[in-house]
Amino acid sequence: MLQGVVCSNRMDKTVVVEVTQRVLHKGYKKYVRRRERHMAHDAENQYLPGDVVKIVSSRPESRHKRWRVVELVERPD
Repeated sequence: MLQGVVCSNRMDKTVVVEVTQRVLHKGYKKYVRRRERHMAHDAENQYLPGDVVKIVSSRPESRHKRWRVVELVERPD
């Protein structure tokens, strides 16, 4: 299960979730941010850009969708 921020909800029943992780660079021994963007299934079109959500891996919904949104963690006011 991953946690990320919804970047886009322009598609029907789909949101783009950006997951950011801090990892240690092997050569420089400093922390760098790694970013992954996943398309996730949102059946009710209820999530908005800026929402923090949890996503879980699932069977392929379409050509690019391999994740689905499980829950809303935080919605900015």
